[in-house]
Amino acid sequence: MIEEHIPPDLFQEKPKSQWTKWVAAGGCVVLLCATVFIVTLIFAGPKLVEQYIQNYVQVAKDLPRDMTKINTMGNPKAPVHIIEYGDFQCPYCLQFWKESEPQLIKEYINTGKVYFEFRSFPILGPESILAAEGAYCAGDQNKFWEYHDTLFTNWTGENVGDFTKDKLILYAKALHLNMTEFTSCLNEEKHKKTVEQDKALADTDGVSGTPTLFINEYKFDGVQPFDTLKSFIEQILNGNLDTQNG
Repeated sequence: MIEEHIPPDLFQEKPKSQWTKWVAAGGCVVLLCATVFIVTLIFAGPKLVEQYIQNYVQVAKDLPRDMTKINTMGNPKAPVHIIEYGDFQCPYCLQFWKESEPQLIKEYINTGKVYFEFRSFPILGPESILAAEGAYCAGDQNKFWEYHDTLFTNWTGENVGDFTKDKLILYAKALHLNMTEFTSCLNEEKHKKTVEQDKALADTDGVSGTPTLFINEYKFDGVQPFDTLKSFIEQILNGNLDTQNG
């Protein structure tokens, strides 16, 4: 019988290629990194996210206002004078700002037909007062309306921390205000009396809620559709209503 001799090398395990070793090592590194990331996210993630949210500021879309001075916009000699008493925490004021104000600006304020004035009527708590003071501080740097818009843009609810002093400072930074002046204005309550004067005027005018509008001397309570305001303004402009500017 002839015995077949099988070379012993055939029974030996072939050594792994260098490429296979590198793939295995790379997989281990990826797995290790993923593990570290997950552990970090579990323990530090919520704080990082919270910190990011706290410092996040959404800058308002620019509303082109042709003529502004602190809390007013438009031509002071316009035949129609609109006064809004508002609270920056008020959801209905937010609705008016979103739905009606841009159209008023485009059709009547920028065309010289309406002179518009915002007066603060902070009735929803300390954050409302702080926000109003912050807006007037921004007004000292000719940024009242930009700040006004930014406040509404970053509103998420009533008394939820949107308008704390720290947040108001963040909004000012986002608008590139002089932070030394703004912070000093806010800390020293420079416009506390300004806000109190607005509220005193509101009380004199019989305002009890926000928003309240006065078109010349005619009072509108609550949010009004733009078409309603437009109809009334047109009647004044056409001489069909006996009203007085101011």
